[in-house]
Amino acid sequence: MVRERADALFVGPDAFFNTRRVQFATMAAHHSIPTAFAVREYIDAGGLMSYGASLTDMFRQTGVYTGRILKGAKPADLPVLQSTKLELVINAQTARMLGLTVPSSLLSVADEVIE
Repeated sequence: MVRERADALFVGPDAFFNTRRVQFATMAAHHSIPTAFAVREYIDAGGLMSYGASLTDMFRQTGVYTGRILKGAKPADLPVLQSTKLELVINAQTARMLGLTVPSSLLSVADEVIE
């Protein structure tokens, strides 16, 4: 990325990448590369921003399904659901470190801004 002079980095949802989220955040900060991710855990590790499905909501849906099955529902009869709750999380401290100004219009629609 440094050799190719990347302007930014987007990391999609992937279990392998998720286990290395601190490395991504550290490397991007060291080279001043803005980062966007699909899940908020990267932002807690120092990434710039994330936009994607809420893992909390997905886990809640899993619990609802589990409850239905435990009450006797047949798994094959349950509908397939796709998470519809998306969340935008911005790390304002990382933005300042990168010298970026996040527009107030974006901050106002963010689900969470980490200071």
